[in-house]
Amino acid sequence: MSSAPSAPSVSSAPSVLPSPEIRAVVLDFYGTLVRMVEPLPPDHRAIFERRGLAAQGARWGDQWAVGPAEGEEHAAHSIAETAYHHWELDRLRRRARDCGVPGHELDGLVEEIDRAMKAIRLELFEDTRAVLGELRDRGLRIGICSNWFWNLEDCLEEVGLAPMVDFVVGSARAGARKPHPLIYRALLERCELPPRQVLFVGDMWAPDVLGPLTAGMRSVHLCRPDPAVRGSEPPLVDGAVRIRGLAELLTLVASGAAAGPGGFG
Repeated sequence: MSSAPSAPSVSSAPSVLPSPEIRAVVLDFYGTLVRMVEPLPPDHRAIFERRGLAAQGARWGDQWAVGPAEGEEHAAHSIAETAYHHWELDRLRRRARDCGVPGHELDGLVEEIDRAMKAIRLELFEDTRAVLGELRDRGLRIGICSNWFWNLEDCLEEVGLAPMVDFVVGSARAGARKPHPLIYRALLERCELPPRQVLFVGDMWAPDVLGPLTAGMRSVHLCRPDPAVRGSEPPLVDGAVRIRGLAELLTLVASGAAAGPGGFG
């Protein structure tokens, strides 16, 4: 069951965050720190066609719209990696069956689709490493909170960010996807700070802005000129600002990190 946060009040266009001292910066992963690069995952239709299931592949629809929805809770399946993976395959199996895939083809097909969906090559945005390094040099704790597969920590290792991050909260292990309140509770437990001292940064409006604000954090809506995913830019709300690149974070947190309570705007 999804649980969408209620929208905070809309303000004109705040240029600063009325926040106490920020001690931790938590960032979304895909679209905020990394993007997908070629070679891209194979199109699912080729997988179906290779198995003589072209008609069923045409019914499948968007190959990316098969995972948990935004705000979906799945704690019962997040107790262990094997349980979560079984749930992932079962979702694919049900969808394939609904598309008319015969029973003897189900297991092999869904296992191949699952592998293909996760065959993602990631690359850091140009500003990621320098900004995270500077934030750490300023004494801020750095966290990652993302709607992602079970292997989020492995992906951080692969792109070279693991040594720069203090804690990681992924939806697969947390039991819910942003903007469900459960994932923000898990994040704040790992962060070990009051919500008002945590700044959340991400490119998606509900998961990275409205959800964190509802949980008591401050938020920054990242709208890159070269986005990995084209998101919307709704009017800003109280407690949030909008930036065009991660480097702008350094200015936002400078006064708060240095000046103590009452800083950061």
